[in-house]
Amino acid sequence: MSYHPYDARMAFDRDRKLTDGDVQDLKPRGWWGDDGKLYRDFTFETYQAGVDFVVRVAALAEEQGHHPDIRLSYRRVRVNYFTYDAGGVTGLDIEGAHAVDRLAEAGQP
Repeated sequence: MSYHPYDARMAFDRDRKLTDGDVQDLKPRGWWGDDGKLYRDFTFETYQAGVDFVVRVAALAEEQGHHPDIRLSYRRVRVNYFTYDAGGVTGLDIEGAHAVDRLAEAGQP
C-alpha cells in the first residue's frame, strides 16, 4: 500500500481536500479511500495486459491533466490518486477514479 505523508512544504489547500467521509461517499465501487488516498488494484491474465492498461491510464491522465501514481506488478496494477498540492484526495481524484473504471470496463480487466 502506498503511503503519502503530509509534507509541510506542500501548498496544502484545506478547501480542496475532501474529508475521509466525503471520499467514502464519492469513491467508485471497488476503490479504497481514507487517510488521504484513493486507490484500486486491477488484476490481469498476463503481465503484458497490465502494461497495456498502464499505458492507457497514462494517456488518460495526460488528457485530464491529473496524474495518478501507478504501480505495475506481475499481473497486477495499482492506481493511486492523491493530490499533492491539496494534501489529500480532491474532486479531481474522484473524477480520475471514475474515468479509470470506465477505461477498465471498455477493455480489460
